[in-house]
Amino acid sequence: MSRNLKVVAVAGGLQKPSRTFALVSAIAEELAEWIPVNVDLLDLSDLAPAIGSAVRRADLPPAVEAQLRAIETADLLVVGTPVYRGSFTGLFKHLFDLIDHTALIDTPVLLAASGGSPRHALVIEHSLRPLFAFFQAVTLPLGVYATDSEFRDYRIVDEALAERVRLAVQRALPLIEASRTTQPALAAIAA
Repeated sequence: MSRNLKVVAVAGGLQKPSRTFALVSAIAEELAEWIPVNVDLLDLSDLAPAIGSAVRRADLPPAVEAQLRAIETADLLVVGTPVYRGSFTGLFKHLFDLIDHTALIDTPVLLAASGGSPRHALVIEHSLRPLFAFFQAVTLPLGVYATDSEFRDYRIVDEALAERVRLAVQRALPLIEASRTTQPALAAIAA
């Protein structure tokens, strides 16, 4: 790889500290073990006041606009959300409502979610994959779902969860590399 991969990791939780933030951070750290990356960790709880009161993107302050541009220009997104009433939170969805609908075409996205019990594990398949399919992003094969019991003091303590993080990253690497080599060619064709 000729340059570090620009990874934007979005933790869609609204509380601090957050298990979702810990999960997204762990995925980003695992990526850094395998490939050269520059990671920008975005915590939705930091952006919530500005995003929650914005009806349009033009309503956002420059600092939040810069965060949206970071999402739109990422080489790879790691996106995690807590499960709320069977899906992602409304503010998480609103964040992505503010993203340009063409900005994520062909962008690889590693999906993650956290919830109180295993009953919500399908949120990745039933909520997150369809959202990013709308953007024509490339959702990577394995998402990572974590339950509250796999954390202690907002850190991963369960080895099975740590292994799921490793496996998701390992399975994603060939697709990430393929995306890096086809993106410039596709951009040249489109120009």
